[in-house]
Amino acid sequence: MNEFNSRLHKSKREFLIFLFIIFVIYVIIHNDLLCLAVIFLELAKNDKIELTIDALTSEGSGVGRYNGLAVFVRGTVPGDKIIAHIIKRSKHYAVGIIDKLLFPSSQRIESDCPYSQKCGGCSFRHMTYEEELRYKKSRVQDALSRIGHLDIKVEEIIGAQKLNHYRNKAQYPVEISGGTLSAGFYAYKSHRIIPCHNCQLQPAEFEKGLGAFSEWIKKENITSYDEQTGRGLLRHIYFRKGFATGEIMACAVINGDSVPNAQLLISLLRKNVDGLKSIALNLNKEKTNVILGKQTRIIWGEQHIQDRLLGKTFLISPNSFYQVNHDQCEKLYETAKAFAGLTGEETLLDLYCGVGTIGLTMADSAKQLVGIEIIPQAIENAKENAKINGIENAQFLCADAPKGAEILKQQGINPDVIILDPPRKGCDRALLDTITELSPDRIVYVSCDSATLARDLEILNSKGFTVNKVTAVDMFPRTPHVETVALLEKFSCAMQ
Repeated sequence: MNEFNSRLHKSKREFLIFLFIIFVIYVIIHNDLLCLAVIFLELAKNDKIELTIDALTSEGSGVGRYNGLAVFVRGTVPGDKIIAHIIKRSKHYAVGIIDKLLFPSSQRIESDCPYSQKCGGCSFRHMTYEEELRYKKSRVQDALSRIGHLDIKVEEIIGAQKLNHYRNKAQYPVEISGGTLSAGFYAYKSHRIIPCHNCQLQPAEFEKGLGAFSEWIKKENITSYDEQTGRGLLRHIYFRKGFATGEIMACAVINGDSVPNAQLLISLLRKNVDGLKSIALNLNKEKTNVILGKQTRIIWGEQHIQDRLLGKTFLISPNSFYQVNHDQCEKLYETAKAFAGLTGEETLLDLYCGVGTIGLTMADSAKQLVGIEIIPQAIENAKENAKINGIENAQFLCADAPKGAEILKQQGINPDVIILDPPRKGCDRALLDTITELSPDRIVYVSCDSATLARDLEILNSKGFTVNKVTAVDMFPRTPHVETVALLEKFSCAMQ
C-alpha cells in the first residue's frame, strides 16, 4: 500500500511539472508575462495589469476582464488597451485607474474639459459622440431584452445637435475657505467638491453668476454649510434659465432665514448676469443631503421665469420639475405626441404631470386633458400654465398617481390615452393595476431609467398591452443618462 501511494504521489508531481512546462512554453511563445503573474499572484490593490476594455457600465465606466474578473476603469472606451492600476479589490470585481494607455480605441478623442476626469458631471468627453449614441441605444435595447424579456427593436436614437452648454439648470455645492468660494460638482461617488470653471455643460451666464456670489461671499465673510456639524450658512448656489426667453433665476440655498447684506448680493447679480429676472432664497435648515428646502422667498424680481416649449409658455419656479435640455425636450415631447396618435376626440390622462409640460403641449390635439401630480405647488403652476396659454380643456388633480387614477375611475372618466412620466424608480405595481382597469387604448411611457422602464413594460405586457415602439432620446449629451419613449397599445387595438 505504501508503495502504491508513493507511485501515486510521484505521478501527480510529474503531471504538475508537465503542466508547468507547457505553461512556460506558452509564456515564451506569446511573451505574456502578465499571464505568468496570474498564476502566482492573486490580483490585489496597487497591482498594475494589462487590460482590454470591451464594454461600458450604466454609469459610463469601462469594463475589462482579467482572468475572468470584471475590472472597472473610469475614463476608458471600448477598444482601449491599457495598463490599469488597481485601487480597489473585492471578491467579485476590481476597480482601476488608467496608469498607461497602450493602444487607444478608434472611438477615443481628446477631452475638451480639464475637469472631466475628476468631477462626476460628464462620463463621455473622451469618446466620439457616435460611440456615445451607439452605447445609449444598446443600453436601452439590452434592458428591454434582458430585464423586460421583450422582443422589440429600439428605433434609431434621437441625438442632439448641441453637445455643450445645454443645461438650463445648475445646482452647485459650495465650499468656502478663507473667504474664497469653491463651487462645482462632486467628484465621482463622493461629496468632495471639484471646482469647475467654465463648465462645458452650463450656460456662460451661470459662471458670471458664480462670480457675483464669490464677490459677495468675500465681502460679507459668508460661511459654507458643513454636513458633519450642520453649521454654516450657504449650502448650494442654484441657477435656472429659460433658453427660449433668455430669462434667468438665481437662488441661494441657505441654512437659515436670511443672508447678510442681501442688497449687495442683488446688486452684484444684476450687474453680472444678463437676462436676470428673479433672485430667491431657498430655506433648508434640515440636516439632510436633499438640496432644496420646502420654503422659497423671492428677494428681487419675479416669482417665476418663463420658457417656451413647442409654442407653449411655461412658468418655472425654483422647485418646478422641468427638463434640463430645452431643444432635446422638444424632440422628446414631439415623439411622445406622435406615439399618442391624438385626433381631437380623445381624453388624455397625464400622470406625474409636474407643471403640465407634456400634457399641455398635446392639449390642442385632445378633447380633454387631465393631469395628476402629488406636489401642490406643481399643480398650481400647471393651472397657471394652462391659463396663460388659453387652454380651457384641461383640469389638474393634486394626488399621488395611484390615488388620482382611482379618483378618475370613480368619476367615470375613461382615458383613451395615458402619458406616464414617472421618477427614476418607475411606477408602483398598484398604479399599473389601476391603469389596466382604466383600459386605455394607448399608453405612452416616458422614462429616464431604461431598467425600470423594461420592468414596467413587461408587467403591462402581461396585462394585455403590446409594446409597439421604443425610441431613445439623448437628453443629456456627454453623460451616461438617456431618456426613452415607449408606445403600448391595448392588445385588441394593436390587432386592428
